Amino acid sequence: MKRLILPVFSLLTLILLAFSTPVISPALAVEPSEILADPKLEARARDLSAQLRCLVCQNQSIDDSQAPLAKDLRLIVRERLMAGDDDAAIMSFLVQRYGDFVLLKPPFKIGTLLLWLTPFALLLLGALGLWRLALSRAQITPVQSEALTETEEAELAAMLARPKGQLGQKDG
Repeated sequence: MKRLILPVFSLLTLILLAFSTPVISPALAVEPSEILADPKLEARARDLSAQLRCLVCQNQSIDDSQAPLAKDLRLIVRERLMAGDDDAAIMSFLVQRYGDFVLLKPPFKIGTLLLWLTPFALLLLGALGLWRLALSRAQITPVQSEALTETEEAELAAMLARPKGQLGQKDG
């Protein structure tokens, strides 16, 4: 029973840490020097930053990333906001400059088909591999062992009857 408690406790602790860390300390990487004086513009900047992918970290928004490129992108967003651009113009500017990959939710079109379909293709390949493995294991037949001859049975009985210290010695 003790053997089971430790792994279960470790797993529960790991799950608790994984899900509680973002709640305890949100990882916003926006530095105080980047924050705009106008709260409405800052809210728009944060909203836009949450929709943009850090090109270095890849699965983080630029609002969460501390990478230098993410900081540069946050500054570009804020500069464009200060210049009076609307949200669509800022997103369009960044997509023209960095491609659809800069968006955390890229549009589904021919250019992003690979980006959208790769996870499904990998899942399909994994399922196919598991299916083939199951088929190959089902086709393996156990080796049939032949019965011992009378001579082999007698030798085996003699070996088993010997004391432990004499197992390697021959009769004679």
